[in-house]
Amino acid sequence: MEFKHIIFDFDGTIADTSRIILATMQATMRDRGLRVATRESIRKVIGVPLKDCFTHMYPDMSEIEALECARTYCDIFDANKSSLTPTLFPDVAKTLTKLNYHGITMSVASSRGNASLVELLEILKVRQYFTMVVGVDNVDKAKPNPEAVLYILKAMNVDTCETLMVGDMPVDIAMGKNANVKTCAVTYGNSSKKELEKSHPDYIIDNVDQLIDYVGLA
Repeated sequence: MEFKHIIFDFDGTIADTSRIILATMQATMRDRGLRVATRESIRKVIGVPLKDCFTHMYPDMSEIEALECARTYCDIFDANKSSLTPTLFPDVAKTLTKLNYHGITMSVASSRGNASLVELLEILKVRQYFTMVVGVDNVDKAKPNPEAVLYILKAMNVDTCETLMVGDMPVDIAMGKNANVKTCAVTYGNSSKKELEKSHPDYIIDNVDQLIDYVGLA
């Protein structure tokens, strides 16, 4: 099948942000006097809106405390950016360049806030490839609700049958399916291949350059 538009998740799909996320999460927990979760436990909530990460890991936590944890996380994240700068995954820049050259339009739909998302895309020098950048604060309902995908499709006048959703977490695949677009899971991010297979994506790839095969450019 050939696609005209690709919607990418950011964390774990475009950029390897795991070091800064894990370090910042654990530092936030220590700062707030919480039991410090394991790195594997934290990985399971990457891709979930920030406040909800804390309520998932601490079921008895109030909404107010979760908001305070999210604020603390953002402060620590900003302080960590210079020493734990995210990096692009292998072949991401090359693949985006080729897709763009061949007229494939692209966007980003992330659970990260829009300002942080745009800043990191600019730091990584790939912002120019994306026509739209949609963060969690641009929509009313977060993943796996399809609102972000449907918002992008309407704004860009693209049909569902022409669109591919690419992400590293089951919640990304669920969002794409809920929007009735084809989905592609990447195994190099924060979820294992076994976890991703349970979400039944249309495609599973081990390297982002395999996308070239699915948009008819190979």
